[in-house]
Amino acid sequence: MKKTAFLFPGQGSQLVGMCEEFYNEYDSVRELFDMAEEITKINISKLSFKGPMEELTQTVNLQPALTTVNLASLYVINREGIKADFSAGHSLGEYSALCSSGIVSKTDSIKLVYKRGELMHREALKNKGAMAAVIGLSIDDLSKIVEKVKKDGIVSVANHNTKNQIVITGSPDQVKRVAEIASEQGAKSVSLKVSGAWHSELIKGAEQEFGDFIGSVKFNAPSSAMLFNVTADLASDPGEIVSIMSRQLCSPVRWYDIILKLVEEKIEAFVEVGPNRVLAGLLKKILPKEYPCKIYNVNNLKTFDRFFNEITK
Repeated sequence: MKKTAFLFPGQGSQLVGMCEEFYNEYDSVRELFDMAEEITKINISKLSFKGPMEELTQTVNLQPALTTVNLASLYVINREGIKADFSAGHSLGEYSALCSSGIVSKTDSIKLVYKRGELMHREALKNKGAMAAVIGLSIDDLSKIVEKVKKDGIVSVANHNTKNQIVITGSPDQVKRVAEIASEQGAKSVSLKVSGAWHSELIKGAEQEFGDFIGSVKFNAPSSAMLFNVTADLASDPGEIVSIMSRQLCSPVRWYDIILKLVEEKIEAFVEVGPNRVLAGLLKKILPKEYPCKIYNVNNLKTFDRFFNEITK
């Protein structure tokens, strides 16, 4: 079988109707949703299948909902005996990757993201924040602007998504100022519809409490390789992984570096495991033009059948 990486999406990939086909088809998917709803006391199936989108997108609802959907898609793949050689997840999606690589259980993955969502929501209410995507500058050039502007307030890089697509995060005035300077240098900036300044110092108040909570969860040595947002590298010691994940809330997501690492590993099949096609879109902007690979999405019966038929040839 082809050398395969499973990639798990995070906030921004949600869709009303996500996972409904898998829910109707598989008893174990329904049991997974029941488990998540018991932990969170949120009607995740209703929110995921019927919305409304505004309620689904609230971070306290979205984090467990999207993780449940990701894990349901993972179950459908795993039940056919297909495992990842490498796993990675974008921000929230990293908690699904932890499960894919055998580091935490499905139950603990849901517990972690539910707590994470609660704490992030709390800090966002305390500290108004903003985020913006900047397109057209390198990470070095944008970082220089950020360093200059952060002398007057909180701003930092949140996500390095592609070579020249970078998300900034922080206080609204500072984010606006970085975007303005970047525009003067020829970049394009787009304000993001978010309820908080994720991956910034503005949610630092959640870090210690979440770190303590992570410490109460059983982490195993990975059964397959995983690349982490904070380091864009592998880790195998459970204690080291706990430390890395404790820093994830306020650290930048090094997605571009993660994909380059997977290219170095000669991955032949990239599989976006979960709703939408956000990560597939980023992949197409990162991968070298002549790089030999296939890109799949697994989020409904049709996309799973295509993936299964091709991957098992």
